[in-house]
Amino acid sequence: MIVGTVKEIKNHEYRVGLTPESVHELTAHGHSVLVEANAGNGIGANDAAYIKAGAEIIATAAEVFARAEMIVKVKEPQPVERAMLRPGQILYTYLHLAPDPDQTCDLVKSGAVCIAYETVTDESGGLPLLKPMSQVAGRMAIQAGATALEKAHGGRGVLLGGVPGVLPAKVAVIGGGVVGFNAAQMAAGLGADVTILDRSPEVLEKLGMYFEARAKTRFSNRANLAECVADADLVVGAVLIPGAAAPKLVTAEMLKTMKPGAVLVDVAIDQGGCFETSHATTHADPTYIVDGIVHYCVANMPGAVARTSTYALNNVTLPHALRIADLGWKAALKRDPHLLAGLNVWDGKVTYEAVAQDLGLPYTPAAEAVA
Repeated sequence: MIVGTVKEIKNHEYRVGLTPESVHELTAHGHSVLVEANAGNGIGANDAAYIKAGAEIIATAAEVFARAEMIVKVKEPQPVERAMLRPGQILYTYLHLAPDPDQTCDLVKSGAVCIAYETVTDESGGLPLLKPMSQVAGRMAIQAGATALEKAHGGRGVLLGGVPGVLPAKVAVIGGGVVGFNAAQMAAGLGADVTILDRSPEVLEKLGMYFEARAKTRFSNRANLAECVADADLVVGAVLIPGAAAPKLVTAEMLKTMKPGAVLVDVAIDQGGCFETSHATTHADPTYIVDGIVHYCVANMPGAVARTSTYALNNVTLPHALRIADLGWKAALKRDPHLLAGLNVWDGKVTYEAVAQDLGLPYTPAAEAVA
């Protein structure tokens, strides 16, 4: 199979779909790999490293799209990229379609086979291709929140860990999954006063056993959530419904109860955000203020630590890329129901139920694609 990867063009996105090491694995399996010139510069991998791994360097993204049978990316294709997709071509990347009707419409029109990292599952019901970026984003949420809390950035002027004689900042983490756990781990490590909210008793029990006295846990109902948000200096939104739009848990009214200069970091912004006042921002202009509350809603947070993120991502995406290239997409998805769960769009049809429901589009079961 001819596999291609291109330079990411989303604002301040430095990750790349394939590392030189991943290219080496693909070529060792007998596949051809096309890499757009300078695609890996953001992770410190120059064209020479890709050539050494067996890739062919291509001058433009348009030529990569024109020649490749499978495109491997990181972020959702931008409009100019979506226009280059063709029927039957495989697109393997993060998509986050539920809050993005324009992208979904374009992918449906393209006739491409679109496999989303974020909905591929594993035996335990987890999301293994989303997990490493959730780990990165959770940890970065605390870094970003700590910076936004500084007075020069509009925040309250509070140090997360405090100092002797001065209380630490209060951090509320909404959601105890991978993002929430990593955010709480970082915040507790810095000495903050951390509370984690979740609706699962099993999750709360595990978090309680792990953190012991270093973080508190509370069941996430309306009253507890409102109380924690009002009391917090920093709130991290870490809620995920796989493939679907995130629920709006923190309302605009709640902002009026918060401390002036408090910070909201919405890690769920890729799926539309879990704060009612959220809208996507970029690394170039990451924050805005509503009712005196600083909002950090960068939709590609891990892009800021591109090298770490790219290698962590390739560790989990490459095995599936190899199977797709070795077997063809239909045979690979037919053999692996967990990879089949990643199929979001095929042959002009939406094949992920949560996306179809959220966007009001007809739903075709993914199983029909491989029948």
